[in-house]
Amino acid sequence: MQWRNSARRYGLVSILLHWGVALAVFALFGLGLWMVGLDYYSSWYRTAPDIHKGVGILLFAAMLLRLLWRAISPPPPALDSYSAATRRGAALAHGLLYAGLFVLMLSGYLISTADGRPIGVFGWFEVPALFSGLPGQEDIAGAVHYWLAWALIGLAALHGAAALKHHFIDRDATLKRMLGRDA
Repeated sequence: MQWRNSARRYGLVSILLHWGVALAVFALFGLGLWMVGLDYYSSWYRTAPDIHKGVGILLFAAMLLRLLWRAISPPPPALDSYSAATRRGAALAHGLLYAGLFVLMLSGYLISTADGRPIGVFGWFEVPALFSGLPGQEDIAGAVHYWLAWALIGLAALHGAAALKHHFIDRDATLKRMLGRDA
């Protein structure tokens, strides 16, 4: 399999970034839902948020890498069989996923640094608190983070359903290309 994208399919780097980000997003969503229900005496009370924050920071780095890779190795063009509406819908959905993920990670950063402390990433490094003490920072960022996470999971589910529709109903190569197979 080739590293770079071609006109017919995605390359290995794009595929690994796509599926890795998808796995991280769904794992972080599940962890986030679980950890907010922990009580103070749970052994996971401090560990789960630390894992959530650390993976979130690594996800941010992966998304930056994904944008850089997209500039270096552009994705394959849309299939000729796509209607204009399908092309616009796909572009809109991808734009919302990218923008939504960055806003979600920014809101998580603002929640985590509201008290002025940096975010530790598994003891490897710390991300400093650049903005803290803003009025209502933790509460506002928390509401954005919560509702945007739900919206992004819904949009990701729609994205997956669209890929399955292309594969099973339209019988085109949309899903095959993201699995590294030729169109």
